[in-house]
Amino acid sequence: MPSPGEGTARSAADLLAAARRGERTGCVAEAIDGYEAAIAEAERAGEGAVLAEALRRLAILRRHRDEPAWARELCQRSYEVARQIGNDLLAAEALNTLGGLDLAAGSLAQAATTFLRALDLGGSSRQLRARVQQNLGIVANIQGDQTEALARYERSLAAYRDCGDTHGCAIAYHNLGMVSADRGRLDAAACYFRESRAFAEKAGDLYLQALCLVNQGELDVGRQRFEDARHGAERALALFDQLGARGAKADAYRVIGMVYRETGRYALAESRLSSAIALAAGAGSVLNEAEASRELALLYQAVGRNQEALRLLSEAHRLFRQLDARVDLVHVEGKVAALEGTYLDVVRAWAESIESSDSFTFGHCERVAQNAVVLARLLGLDATEERSVQFGAYLHDVGMVRVPHEILQKAGPLTPEERAVVERHPTWGIELLADIEFPWDLKPVIRSHHERYDGSGYPDHLAGEAIPVGAQIVGILDVYDALTTPRAHQPALPPDAALREIVRCRSWWSDRVLDAFMRSREVSLRTGSVVA
Repeated sequence: MPSPGEGTARSAADLLAAARRGERTGCVAEAIDGYEAAIAEAERAGEGAVLAEALRRLAILRRHRDEPAWARELCQRSYEVARQIGNDLLAAEALNTLGGLDLAAGSLAQAATTFLRALDLGGSSRQLRARVQQNLGIVANIQGDQTEALARYERSLAAYRDCGDTHGCAIAYHNLGMVSADRGRLDAAACYFRESRAFAEKAGDLYLQALCLVNQGELDVGRQRFEDARHGAERALALFDQLGARGAKADAYRVIGMVYRETGRYALAESRLSSAIALAAGAGSVLNEAEASRELALLYQAVGRNQEALRLLSEAHRLFRQLDARVDLVHVEGKVAALEGTYLDVVRAWAESIESSDSFTFGHCERVAQNAVVLARLLGLDATEERSVQFGAYLHDVGMVRVPHEILQKAGPLTPEERAVVERHPTWGIELLADIEFPWDLKPVIRSHHERYDGSGYPDHLAGEAIPVGAQIVGILDVYDALTTPRAHQPALPPDAALREIVRCRSWWSDRVLDAFMRSREVSLRTGSVVA
């Protein structure tokens, strides 16, 4: 007959094993109950090793259910118990899981430190070394070093194979798929995701199976295999539902929304993408919310809802900038650069749509924006200020949509009343953009591009350095373009005559801005580049 101590120990271990089996078969609620029972029994019986592992496994499930604070508390307890009983390997396992929580919370430096601590404690274990290599690969990928990330993932995969660790192989293949997709190696990425899902099925990891289906679906959207993408994302959605993973469900809805958008089913696309945003926000999943916001913005751009598109792009930009690091293998700078390219496409499209009904002004915003970048660089503005000027230039006349067509197309001089209507367009532009929190300070450019250095401008009669330099840049280019292109009420002036008119009105701008503008014209004439 076993002693009471042996029976109790066996009971705690059996509870842990049963909970682990439940987790692998997708019975998450039962697994949680099982781990909690194992914890209670191990505490009662003083079984430190079982307690440490049950705490850590429960922490992983709590993390998947978007409960990071609870997960961290459980994992910290696991580490402390392991240290108390002198089990360095279990302590290292807890640190490795804590490092993953640090990544998910956006604490890259803390995650790297935690992973290295895990390696110091448990480096004698090949399996642990494999997991830490994998996690250091994640850090490298977040930092944009994809070559280093690939090398670490491949070393991790080799170590998992040597150990016969099916679940580790599944994770390594998934990470290789992610970094390959980021590098544009789509065929390789698809193969890696298939391998990962096959190993995840053997290991009973439903969460990873679903992630592979979502990521494969995103590849399928890019290849226009829309039905394959939708089918895979819907299968992933069912698995995430089973697991109660709300934040991850947002990613599946995002892919389904992308499919509907690309196949012209815009109402369905808007519904699915809006659901993705709401689910991600509710789960505190910043990355998923940012990416769903970007995809809905692209939908709004496609149907000409540019104002709503810009609002969502601004929100996505804000969310991406919150991310220092994520376990989702996102290289934030690359995401932001791509997003800013989309932003430029939307503001350019909106500017063109505003001008499209007027053959006289078509192309005006494009010319002003291109030349504004030249002037911004001549004046030594930094990259953020340059973006503000560029996007402000594209949108400087957005308020013109409220000016009656008959005034815009009038062949003769405007009456004082008509002039007063036109002069409201800067403030109308700001009203149209009021609910958009832009990543750049472009609203002052829009509001003040008709202010004059001598105080004779509108709408606020600013003078001197109270006028933002970006508004002065757009203002002088706006006047020059108006002078050199034909309008309903005046013919175009030759460039030399337009320059003389600019100089005659030199009191409208600071000497600094006027001198930079004149230098830009000299560069244009000397090099033959177009600064029109």
